[in-house]
Amino acid sequence: MVNRLKRIEGQVRGLIDMVESGRGCEDVAQQMAAARKAMDKAFYRMMACSVMEAVSVSDSEMTTFREVERSTRILEKYA
Repeated sequence: MVNRLKRIEGQVRGLIDMVESGRGCEDVAQQMAAARKAMDKAFYRMMACSVMEAVSVSDSEMTTFREVERSTRILEKYA
């Protein structure tokens, strides 16, 4: 996850450089879309890990259900 976020950080720094150097709007938009997609992928990977962790460490079916439900609410709210 940290590597993904560092890569995204590099993309955002690249975007800043593009804007400061006066690159065209379409070029900047394309890179923004790529950075946004990378953030989405990182978010979904983090959520998948959260669900897998909840299932693997759960001591009961009810606990598993609660944790999966919590993850579902997070997805509904932020996805």
